[in-house]
Amino acid sequence: MKERIILSTLFLFGISAIFGQTANNTAYQEKYRPQYHFSPKKSWIGDPSGLLYYQGKYHMYWWGKVESTDLVHYQEVSHNVMQDIPANTACFTGSALIDKHNTAGYGENAYIAAFTLFDRDSKKQSQGIAFSHDGKTFHHYDGNPVLDIWSTEFRDPTVFWSETTDKWVMVVAKALEKKVKFYESDDLKHWTWTSDFGPSGDSEKSWECPDLFQLPIDGDWNNRKWVLVVSVNWAQEQYFIGDFDGKTFKLIDNHPTTPLYVDKGLDYYASRVFRDYDGTQREVLSLGWVATWDYAQQQPSTYGKGFWSIPRQLELKTYPEGLRMTQQPLKALQTLRTKTVGISGVLPIGTHKLHRFEPSQNVYELDATFSTDVSNTFGLNICVGEGRKVVVSYDTDSHNLVIDRTHTTDADIAKFSRMTHSQVDPQDSQLRLHIFVDKSCIEIFANDGKDVFTLQTFPSETQTGIETFALRKGTKMELNAWQLKSIW
Repeated sequence: MKERIILSTLFLFGISAIFGQTANNTAYQEKYRPQYHFSPKKSWIGDPSGLLYYQGKYHMYWWGKVESTDLVHYQEVSHNVMQDIPANTACFTGSALIDKHNTAGYGENAYIAAFTLFDRDSKKQSQGIAFSHDGKTFHHYDGNPVLDIWSTEFRDPTVFWSETTDKWVMVVAKALEKKVKFYESDDLKHWTWTSDFGPSGDSEKSWECPDLFQLPIDGDWNNRKWVLVVSVNWAQEQYFIGDFDGKTFKLIDNHPTTPLYVDKGLDYYASRVFRDYDGTQREVLSLGWVATWDYAQQQPSTYGKGFWSIPRQLELKTYPEGLRMTQQPLKALQTLRTKTVGISGVLPIGTHKLHRFEPSQNVYELDATFSTDVSNTFGLNICVGEGRKVVVSYDTDSHNLVIDRTHTTDADIAKFSRMTHSQVDPQDSQLRLHIFVDKSCIEIFANDGKDVFTLQTFPSETQTGIETFALRKGTKMELNAWQLKSIW
């Protein structure tokens, strides 16, 4: 928490002057700079703090702002949209909305930002709002805070309109109590508490950055459930499936007591979904912060610190064990593909270089399907070179998928040497791994996004090799591979 306070405060008071002053002729080509994940030209980026679809554009805030028409290419608008912020105050994570009917009094279709105000002297966290008429410059409401319970652990509001109650809803975390608190309002300025949810699931250390939204079940928008996402322990996200009547969130029957994690990797946090204010989108898309607070400040990038995930489409699907949330990479990313390289055959025993696909840099996509009907341990080595690699290994007997980046980066990053693993059950005797590799990270969508793994990697520029490996014979692989074009 201390690191989060320091970094949030630095952002508002000139972190861009501290991190990465990059020459214009090398902008977006710096070592470790992702080539199809969004990162700001300079400075710090943290939690997505307002994701909107409005007037045919995607609007994204981290209290800087970027816009996009396709969520593939980005136009950075501002490194800081917040104006008139009182001295000794920082703007923490929050959300943004379009006030279509002028409920707050700033005019129809005003942009409103709702966020946590952090008082540097008392360390108190309360909720405030700011307004804008162009979405690029926000003015502090002089009546802030709009919600204050005199707490140092009360943060990260998501605000949206409830069609059920015809009121605004605020979902906000009481972090160390591991609770989400729900409030309602007619005007965004006066809030009434309605209910609490939690603790539940993973309640070890903290809850932050709550988001609440509806998803279709098995693609049927007439059959929906609400999903509550909370970031936990400053390191991961968990989700809950339930019903929400505008005031209270209740879990579905037979909801598992064990945590349901959004991402089973090491570096995915504080995600939010896009709120559609045009009423034209039939898919729910999200973005997350690719980092963890253990080493966010130690990232070796020179342009600044941090970047966001690729956009993901969310759904609920029915499995034998019950409903689960799936995540799929945005289909529009396929426009970045170059020539398809297809490889098929039986994996040879031992470790072997993937000769037919040899990317010149770690900016590519792999879509691999492996047979699992033969007992084996097999997988892929990625970012291979200089004696380093990322190991993606699967055991057909235990169904255990292991991702090991303990010896991946050429940089010295404290607490970075780690691995992660999870049980990933095959589907129809197959394991599908859809892998996105981009300079300093990998995102793996297993079995059509039922299980997702996001990890930072930070390999050297020459670690571009790819290898297959197998302990025994008999595992078949079908793989398509593409180098991806830079969005910059």
